[in-house]
Amino acid sequence: MSTSMQNIPEKRRVTGSLRESQMSQDGEGHRGSILDADPTQVFEKQVDAEQETLMMELTRLVQKSLRESSWWERRGIDCTILTAVFITLPAGFLLLGSSQPLYFLLGLLIMGVAHAVITVKGAHMASHGALSESPTWAKFWAVFFIEVCGSFSARAGVQAHVKMHHAYTNVIGLGDSSTWKIPFLPRSVYLFIAPLAVPVITPVVAMGQMKGQSPSQIVRTVLCVCLGFFSQYYLLRCVSGLSCGSALLVMLLCRAMFSLPYIHVNIFQHIGLPMFSSTCRPKRIYQMTHGVLNLPRNPLLDWTFGHSLINCHVEHHLFPYLSDNMCLKVKPIVSQYLKDKQLPYQEDGYLSRLSLFFHKYQELMVFAPPITELVGVQ
Repeated sequence: MSTSMQNIPEKRRVTGSLRESQMSQDGEGHRGSILDADPTQVFEKQVDAEQETLMMELTRLVQKSLRESSWWERRGIDCTILTAVFITLPAGFLLLGSSQPLYFLLGLLIMGVAHAVITVKGAHMASHGALSESPTWAKFWAVFFIEVCGSFSARAGVQAHVKMHHAYTNVIGLGDSSTWKIPFLPRSVYLFIAPLAVPVITPVVAMGQMKGQSPSQIVRTVLCVCLGFFSQYYLLRCVSGLSCGSALLVMLLCRAMFSLPYIHVNIFQHIGLPMFSSTCRPKRIYQMTHGVLNLPRNPLLDWTFGHSLINCHVEHHLFPYLSDNMCLKVKPIVSQYLKDKQLPYQEDGYLSRLSLFFHKYQELMVFAPPITELVGVQ
């Protein structure tokens, strides 16, 4: 036993005093079982305990910050941003009815930014229940932002994002971001042209995702998607005074305005990072720190997509119930803690990731990512 344990790295070994304390608490019979155990199993149990302790310690630090934060910090700032965006919509519709090109383009910009904030930031926070502490209101906001505004099924969205992607981040075959891969497309088409079709593809995919849902859920989703679509179309016709074709074209342009960075962000922050086996994956803190990456602060994307999707994605995956603003507030706590514990805190620039995916498109997006040496570490 002593000879085998010498081969284990010092920083991963539990101190002798701790082992003696545990054995003295468990009695002589248990002490004998430890001495007779397989060294590999003992090591794995020790690493398990270490990683669980790290996550518990970090959770306590974050929860302390959460308790000390006001409602304004926890939810108010993000709710205010969403409210402000809705307030700008009337100006956007009026400007789109102007015959002046600059006013028209300003109206188009307002509508595009508003759509991105509502359907990305709003829908993302709503899917995690981060907009309200009330379960009833949380469900209402999820349906409103995801189905009415985002033209997607709230139930399918929560299932795919929260219950699969977050629970099985970078686990092959489960939460490995495979849904974002379209292997038959050339890299230039995938990265710079195909995302423009997201507004058309989204409701089509939503219909396919409703398989297995109850009739009432299917009817609700169809009605909500139609309500959102025809409300915008009606306002463009009646308030902006656009023709049928012009209204549809403006809807497409507004909804596709931020589709390129939307697709980019979704693949940059997970694909190309360590992958894990579904039968032998590491503990949560190890999984998230190795399989998630932060992008740098970006004023435009921070406001439209939210901090949890851009520069606080690591924090978001560790604590998905936090709002965008709270993710930003606990970012120094999380980053410093991970660095102190010698755990990775991965960050990279937007253009750097874009260059990586462009030059390694075949490896990262066409072929299945290789299982790394991290698979099986417990």
